[in-house]
Amino acid sequence: MAPSGSASFAPSLDDMAAMARQAWLALPTAFRERAAEIEFRFEDFPSDELLADLEIEDPFALTGLYEGPDLTERSLLDPTPAPAKVFLFRRPILEEWIERGDVTLEDLVAHVLIHEVAHHFGISDEAIDQLLDEAED
Repeated sequence: MAPSGSASFAPSLDDMAAMARQAWLALPTAFRERAAEIEFRFEDFPSDELLADLEIEDPFALTGLYEGPDLTERSLLDPTPAPAKVFLFRRPILEEWIERGDVTLEDLVAHVLIHEVAHHFGISDEAIDQLLDEAED
């Protein structure tokens, strides 16, 4: 099955960043304001060091990552933390898109972006999955 919205070439990192930017701008303003400090990074794959730290063997298994303390872990008395970062990994996202074949690449990029930004608000993977399941019902 050909992926939904398939093209004759693989999108570049810049193309994926543009898709993520479009998804970001579609989010409610209040949400974006509370997450405005996040730096977005786009890479082909997670680094070997990151995969080792997370004990992940397959570099295609990690489509995105939130790095930094979430809002629930911060205090006004803490020193200013380094900016939070969200990483989106192009090749694993493309692989998932091709394997699934039931979603547009833009929708998958938006899904990964929102999933990782949700961690900024202290939402766990389990809670995100539950929210997504409820939204599909």
